[in-house]
Amino acid sequence: MAAKKAEHALVEEWRDILALHARTQCEIDRALQRHGLCASDFEVLDLLAEGAAADGGCAYRVQEISDRVHLSQSALSRLIGRLERDGLVERAMCPEDRRGVRVALTGQGRALHGEVRPVQRAVLARMLGRTG
Repeated sequence: MAAKKAEHALVEEWRDILALHARTQCEIDRALQRHGLCASDFEVLDLLAEGAAADGGCAYRVQEISDRVHLSQSALSRLIGRLERDGLVERAMCPEDRRGVRVALTGQGRALHGEVRPVQRAVLARMLGRTG
C-alpha cells in the first residue's frame, strides 16, 4: 500500500511539473508574440546571446543548439531558417569542420534579444513564484 501511494505521489509530481512547463511556455508565447517571437525562438536567441564570442562571432554549431533547446533536428533547422529570414541570426560554415554549420546572432538579433529578455525573465519569475 505504501509503495502504491509513493508511486502515485511520484506520478502526480511529474504531472505537476509538466503542467507548470506547459503553462509557462504558453505565457512566454503570449508575452513574446507582440515581438514576433515564440518561446522556442527566444530560447535559441538566448542561447546564442549567452554563448556569443567577444567579437560577436558564431558561438554554437547547430547540433550543440539542438542538444540544449530540446527540439528535433528538423524543427530546429526550420526555426533557424525562419530566424535567418527575419535577419536575427546568420549561418556560417565551421572553419574547423567544413561539414558543420555555426549559427550566430546578427546585430538585429542581439538588439531584439536585449529588448525581449526582460519580458521573458519576468514571465519566468512570475510563473515560478519568484516575484516580489
